[in-house]
Amino acid sequence: MSLNRSEKEAVISDVTGLAAKAQTLVMAEYRGITVADMTKLRANARSNGVSLSVLKNTLARRAVAGSQFEVAADQMTGPLIYGFSVDAVAAAKVVADFAKTNDKLVIRGGAFAGKALDVNGVKQLASIPSKEVLLAQLCGLLMSPISRTAVVLGALAAKKGEGEVAAA
Repeated sequence: MSLNRSEKEAVISDVTGLAAKAQTLVMAEYRGITVADMTKLRANARSNGVSLSVLKNTLARRAVAGSQFEVAADQMTGPLIYGFSVDAVAAAKVVADFAKTNDKLVIRGGAFAGKALDVNGVKQLASIPSKEVLLAQLCGLLMSPISRTAVVLGALAAKKGEGEVAAA
């Protein structure tokens, strides 16, 4: 069933709003995926803050026109699912993880920071750890010198305490 003009304008405005807030766009071909698998993908995406939409390509091109995702407009062909995420790696991670377990989902490309991404670019973006993991790693790096200093000072204090006991 085709959409009338006002419904198309509503879809375009919704997607334009998503594109304005998002950092990343990932596109994947979903031909042959079962409804149950698509439901799992959408639920996983929703829990990770990714907005997944099946859109007509012409509407998607109009919606991203003038945004940082316009560079990916030439990749918008065929039956695609569009994933927008505010987190830089969330959309790529959700789609790439699902594509590992379901060979019918084929990553086609995407866009990040005004640059078009090919399949390998999306996979590389997906391999970057999440923001929380990176912050935990940074905290560990900052705590490492402090904890090492504490261990050395503790060992020195213990050695000095043994020396006083032996002298007495």
